[in-house]
Amino acid sequence: MARPGGRSISRAAVLVTGLTAVSTLLGFLRDVVIAAIFGAGAQLDAYLVAQGLMNIVLGLVAYAMARSATPVVAREAATEENGCKGHTGFNVAFTVTMLVLGVGSVIMGIFAAPVTSLIAPGFDAGEAATVTMLTRIILIATVLVAGTDLLAALAQSHGRFAWASLQGVPFNLIMIAAAGLFGPQYGVSALAVGFVVGSAARLVLQLPPLRSIGTRVRPRLALKDPGFREIAVLVPPMLVGSAIGNINTLVDRAVGSTLEEGAITALSYGWRLVNLPEQLLIASLLVPLYPAISASVGNLPELKRLVNRGLSVTVTILVPLCVVLAIAAVPLVELAFGRGAFSREDIEDTATAVAWYAPALLALGFRQVVVSTSYALGDSKAPVVVAVVAMIVNIVGDILLAPVMGVAGIALATSASLVTAALANAWLLHRRHDGVDLRTAVALLLRAAVLAAIAAGVGLLLVNVVDGPALLTCAVVAIAVCGIYALGLIALRAPERRVPLDMIRAARRR
Repeated sequence: MARPGGRSISRAAVLVTGLTAVSTLLGFLRDVVIAAIFGAGAQLDAYLVAQGLMNIVLGLVAYAMARSATPVVAREAATEENGCKGHTGFNVAFTVTMLVLGVGSVIMGIFAAPVTSLIAPGFDAGEAATVTMLTRIILIATVLVAGTDLLAALAQSHGRFAWASLQGVPFNLIMIAAAGLFGPQYGVSALAVGFVVGSAARLVLQLPPLRSIGTRVRPRLALKDPGFREIAVLVPPMLVGSAIGNINTLVDRAVGSTLEEGAITALSYGWRLVNLPEQLLIASLLVPLYPAISASVGNLPELKRLVNRGLSVTVTILVPLCVVLAIAAVPLVELAFGRGAFSREDIEDTATAVAWYAPALLALGFRQVVVSTSYALGDSKAPVVVAVVAMIVNIVGDILLAPVMGVAGIALATSASLVTAALANAWLLHRRHDGVDLRTAVALLLRAAVLAAIAAGVGLLLVNVVDGPALLTCAVVAIAVCGIYALGLIALRAPERRVPLDMIRAARRR
């Protein structure tokens, strides 16, 4: 394998970014189609809550197991003697995950009705019955999504990123067809069925890489296998961390169900718009970083270099985008969703969520780098403790702010929670492992804050001056903000000014 952190990571990052862009943009188109057909109303609120119920099962096991398996499989793949001989520990983890989620899905389906009354207390009887019906359909996809996550983690640990990055293509095409062709006749039930069929297509797309890496996934229940035990040690804290993320979403939607009709949809679509750059750029750019960090655990200087590189990429790309999202929220939402059944009121409510969610975008990317490093170092305790604190911040914020600020209060609570988690995790990574250069990170954030303030001032002026269609306003503001930010980095001779050029060079080499 290539040296972790070397040229192969840049090339893999560019490859993943390009392929993920296709999937992510199709996902965004999916949301646009759904919004145009259903609007921000009771039906879509019910569908989103039903998705949350599935995530109670899925989030508690699948993501945690996939993330726990990656460091183990990456180290095995990095050694010549284990690189292509299969991974017995992974096989056991895969088998256990499928069994646990299968049983959990059945139990959740049986108790879907009472659980709905707990997580959506503001819904009337009709809406609650719709959620229960949709949940029982969507739960079928639980094992399919879990299998996809695990197989993708296996392939990525062997340096195969393409198929996992493309998994959203068939899923989103199927969801677009379900909404556009069957939604008008069958309502949100078409979305639930489409979710299941699309999840099956995602799983099938993960099978080709297994042949290319020369390994087979076979059912095994050897619970004493050393590899599985190593994976199992990481699972409980990651399980808690994953569960906390889902609990935050459920609390947001529970409180949102007590607000006006469509509040849950406004929050969800606002979050999708804010999270789009993180999914499109940062998450895909950092996919190759996690296996590389895992393989560099014994080399602290190399590990710190990779962490600093990840933070530089995250901050340089996301800060100007946060500014654009905050100051041009209304034209952005109008451009994205302002058609069909999505009314002007829906646009304004969603734009409010976008503006208050904007700081969370940077926090997400920043946290992803430092938490992944902690997990690679075998420290899963610190991220879990921080996640619990962040969850409390989110819940208290929802309860206190929602009655006063409405949708804005819930979005603000989420942003405060994620910012708290990002900063606390970075500090603990430095204190416990010296895994991040704190002085360099602070200087990076200070430069970003100063340049963001200057760019925001110019952007606000342009939003009020430009009189034209939403596309024109968004384009002018984005060009101005990003241009001023880039010129500021050059003027300050900041080390991160080279990030865009480095990514362009990597794309050319690819």
